[in-house]
Amino acid sequence: MSKVAATQIIERLKEIVKLGKVLTDEDALQSYGQDWTRRHAPNPLAIVLPKTTEEVRAIVMAANELEFGLVPSGGRTGLSGGAVAANNEVVVAFDNMNQIQDFNPADRTVRCQAGVVTEQLHNFAAENQLFYPVDFAATGSSQLGGNLSTNAGGIKVIRWGMTRDWVAGLKVVTGKGDVLELNKDLVKNNTGYDLRHLFIGAEGTLGFITEATMKLTRIPHNLTVLVLGLSDFRCVMDVLKTFSCKLDLTAFEFFSHQAMRHVLAHADIQPPFETEAPFYALLEFETLTEAMLDEAMALFETCVENEWVLDGVISQSEAQARNLWRLREDISESIAPKLPYKNDISVVPSKVPDFLVKIDELVSAEYPDFEIIWFGHIGDGNLHLNILKPDDVVKEEFFSRCEQVNKLVFETVEAYGGSVSAEHGVGLLKKPYLEYTRSAVEIDYLKALKQVFDPNNIMNPGKVVDL
Repeated sequence: MSKVAATQIIERLKEIVKLGKVLTDEDALQSYGQDWTRRHAPNPLAIVLPKTTEEVRAIVMAANELEFGLVPSGGRTGLSGGAVAANNEVVVAFDNMNQIQDFNPADRTVRCQAGVVTEQLHNFAAENQLFYPVDFAATGSSQLGGNLSTNAGGIKVIRWGMTRDWVAGLKVVTGKGDVLELNKDLVKNNTGYDLRHLFIGAEGTLGFITEATMKLTRIPHNLTVLVLGLSDFRCVMDVLKTFSCKLDLTAFEFFSHQAMRHVLAHADIQPPFETEAPFYALLEFETLTEAMLDEAMALFETCVENEWVLDGVISQSEAQARNLWRLREDISESIAPKLPYKNDISVVPSKVPDFLVKIDELVSAEYPDFEIIWFGHIGDGNLHLNILKPDDVVKEEFFSRCEQVNKLVFETVEAYGGSVSAEHGVGLLKKPYLEYTRSAVEIDYLKALKQVFDPNNIMNPGKVVDL
């Protein structure tokens, strides 16, 4: 991209980040130049680790002047290629901007730098008798800036919503080098366009989030977990409707028997009960009174009487609740050695049963020799389709064959009015399929917004949309 010598760019970066550092060794380039997808070979020019918003702004100004691209890097746990630097860009890593700054217990808000790890925020909230509810498998390594840039979801969305719902204010550096303080942490601020929500989910293509004020809430009490064996996946919405009418669910997850089989083989975990079911639902809810527990058991009996549920188990302790959650949360780790080809798709919850059956039939017909693993967040309509690589098929051939069916999968997504990316973002991998969720007119508006905030196309170039 840049016509300026690499040595000149690196020297400028070293002048800017006096408190941080610039890395150019091969290990750093490989590590920081890619995310969890491992689908594109990393090829960054350098890695720069700023410590302040002012340093980030100076880096952006230098990129505009010297004409080089910038790729943001958080915990590099992304699954869409959004943090991949494959074209000689400079990676801006936020590892050194990892401070929790101002805490306001009266407002229940906390200001964090973009490099704060999600688990760090969870722990800080707990230490102050509060709760940050956005939770997912990568909380121990993902960073807040990355969560905001992809509007991360996870396992608690049915009750507490997405990352977007917990942002009181943002500090961002735009592609033009302007520093914006967005919303100023106000609860009510009806003064025109709320620019916060342009940067949340934008994957760093409009600018870089450097600080965020996050809202916290009360700690949920006595969370109880119920795992149910479903007689057929089409029953899942009947079960959801039955329980959600009487209980405020904090999670409603599902997974297939094949998915659980991999978890049981991978870790020292026991099956939830002796009965084998084709699919399982995991429900979580607060049990504030004994009457609520009695209500849950009565609802379970209703589901059994209607032959929607074959068997079930309810947690009797926090330790048992954690172990039941592992049946769902350990799936990604247990299938990782099989190099799964992942699709993260969504429809409105009421359409989930018919949609899943349609996609499952389509993929099974195309890949009769591939193992298909389903799990996801049924409560918010988000399904994770994982196709596992057979041992006797090389990686390149496997991914090529999987990509051939994408058109059929996404045509079905479009027909059901769904999204080709529910919570993982667009990045590089989903960009060719954006038209299945966004109209041509919408995409033109996205490009126009990109042009306003990043006229020189230096901010995560090539991701989401092309100018």
